Amino acid sequence: MSPWGVSVFGAEHRLERNGPIERLDDRYHHGHYYVPLGKVVRELPAGYRPYWFHGTHFYFSGGVWYVPGPHGFIVTRPPPGLVVATLPPFYTTVWIGGVPYYYANDVYYRWVPEQNGYEVVEPPQGADQPETPPQTAAEDFYIYPKNGQSPEQQSADRYECHSWAKSQSGFDPTQPNGGVPPSETAAKREQYRRAMTACLEARGYSVK
Repeated sequence: MSPWGVSVFGAEHRLERNGPIERLDDRYHHGHYYVPLGKVVRELPAGYRPYWFHGTHFYFSGGVWYVPGPHGFIVTRPPPGLVVATLPPFYTTVWIGGVPYYYANDVYYRWVPEQNGYEVVEPPQGADQPETPPQTAAEDFYIYPKNGQSPEQQSADRYECHSWAKSQSGFDPTQPNGGVPPSETAAKREQYRRAMTACLEARGYSVK
């Protein structure tokens, strides 16, 4: 069994054709099935991603985490602090304290612009009472979602791209003069706009 414990969710289960029992995670209406914690599999799923964190190998596939065990690989919960480049294929965006968190399979992830990745975090305070997405002001950008992104995902992408563009340029449009000396405002604003545009376009938006 993983040192990070077992799931606290009571759950509906289903039996797959190849044998393993999967648990329905419907928190926040997530609505996806996952192999439960503690399950041992002989082989890792195809397309898994390996991670090394604090002296331990972790493997990530389809929102499920694994660690090596004596008889194969054990389904586990990832430790807080582990950073991934890509979110699970199915995740639910949850706004808590004005910040977007990404939830899947009993795990919360948070965007960390300094590492250009998503960090596994403990369930945030207020997780049982998520908020509606805030109206995010990203200067005068007009974005069009080319991939059918939901309003919640659009808000989250604006928030994350703003955080990244701010870290890259040192310019924050929510602050007077962008938080920089007046002599640098024009140049820094343009750096921010270029970074913001590049980030949003990479996430599937048309930006004007």
